[in-house]
Amino acid sequence: MGLYDMYQSKKTIRRNFPLLGRMRYLLESLGPEMRQYFIETDTDGKPFNRLQRSLVYQRSKKESDSMPFGTQLDVYQDGYEWINHSIRAIPFSQVNPNPRIKVGSSQCTKPYEASLFNISAMSFGSLSKNAILALNNGAKQGQFYHNTGEGGLSPYHLQGGDVVWNIGTGYFSCRTDDGKFNYDEYVKRATLDNVKMIEIKFSQGAKPGHGGILPKEKVTDEIAAIRLVSKGKDILSPPTHSAFTNPLELMDFVQLLRKGSGGKPIGIKICIGNKSEFLSICKAMIETKTYLDFITVDGGEGGTGAAPQEYSDHVGMPLRDAIAFVYDALNGFGLKDQIKIIASGKVISGFDIVRTLSLGADLCNSARGMMFALGCIQALECHNNTCPTGVATQNPDLMKGLVPEEKSVRVARFQHETVKSAMDLMASAGLAHPDDVTRDAVTTRIDRNKVETYAEIFPELETGCLLYESTVPKDFLYFWRKASVEQF
Repeated sequence: MGLYDMYQSKKTIRRNFPLLGRMRYLLESLGPEMRQYFIETDTDGKPFNRLQRSLVYQRSKKESDSMPFGTQLDVYQDGYEWINHSIRAIPFSQVNPNPRIKVGSSQCTKPYEASLFNISAMSFGSLSKNAILALNNGAKQGQFYHNTGEGGLSPYHLQGGDVVWNIGTGYFSCRTDDGKFNYDEYVKRATLDNVKMIEIKFSQGAKPGHGGILPKEKVTDEIAAIRLVSKGKDILSPPTHSAFTNPLELMDFVQLLRKGSGGKPIGIKICIGNKSEFLSICKAMIETKTYLDFITVDGGEGGTGAAPQEYSDHVGMPLRDAIAFVYDALNGFGLKDQIKIIASGKVISGFDIVRTLSLGADLCNSARGMMFALGCIQALECHNNTCPTGVATQNPDLMKGLVPEEKSVRVARFQHETVKSAMDLMASAGLAHPDDVTRDAVTTRIDRNKVETYAEIFPELETGCLLYESTVPKDFLYFWRKASVEQF
């Protein structure tokens, strides 16, 4: 080995330091684990620190989540946030611990009563069979919904839990041989009792404008059959849809999906990029009088999907700014009463839920929080098919460690305890229902000596002000003029 190292030409360290140089690569490969277990403080880990992960583990196991001796956070650091409690706080016993939010516009004949906190989009293929089974059974036990992700509707999504079928640019489970939308295959699945809502995926926070990738190593015969694709190569989702090319055609597609589902709620999932493109969709809804039933807003912070670093770090509007923008746009066009906003992006605690409600969301989804409830340890191996906890792998030897019957209970517990925490926080602020949460409910520190509520940071637009150019606020005027129903 030493002689090989001396004469090989690809690795300089090994060529200059035969055998000994190999230690560098070993230590480098162990670096993430060493940092997580021996170096990280409770507030240092990324994307989720130890405090956040521990909160999920404790709630999923129904252990005490109380913290002694005060907060470990620096309350004078820029960005620190808190809820404004009320002298007229409501007793917890008088607050509904599991409120339901009706999703469905005036054009929806089968509205859905959704939970406040649900499972975000994660595909079978990216996640293991056992993980999907545990999530769906957890959703069934806790009476909340399970989003399929764009990887298609699998048998493991149909274990009795409510399902939101996510249809991406690859049209998996409803596609023709050449990758186009297949209406007949769609109707077969959209009319199933477990399928409660349909979500058209434009983009996800992990890699907006990029399209999805499932490595060929993860593509089994079963996955290929579910997705209606061939095996033996990476499965790529195009960055754009082929079923429509502009906002007006999108509205036609929404009508088609609503008809084919028998009147179930139809929505879109989007990570906000160019503001004018979202305003174009709003203008198309006004012109055609066709309404979406919900809009899932994904934050540019990224999610469970693996992505090039530049996409994770620098593409897409972060969740808080995006939720505020989408709410203001819908309210400005007079559409908010028809459409529910679903927040998706690093939502794992009761405070996270209240914060998104304060900005304008109606309910929330969580992906990584639910993965932690399944046993994920943030090993960051999701894209390598080597997940040690059996969550994000198709390796049967690793998958068998995840027992669906055990983990489904933890998923249900985590969801229940998190919703209860959110409702307790609302009660402390004198708010009885998620609809009562407004932008003055949360305050954030701008700098060491200045704080503002979200109402001051994101002042709301007047209802209907975006319907006519003469009343469009100055900050929106450029994007409003650029927005067209004829093109995105």
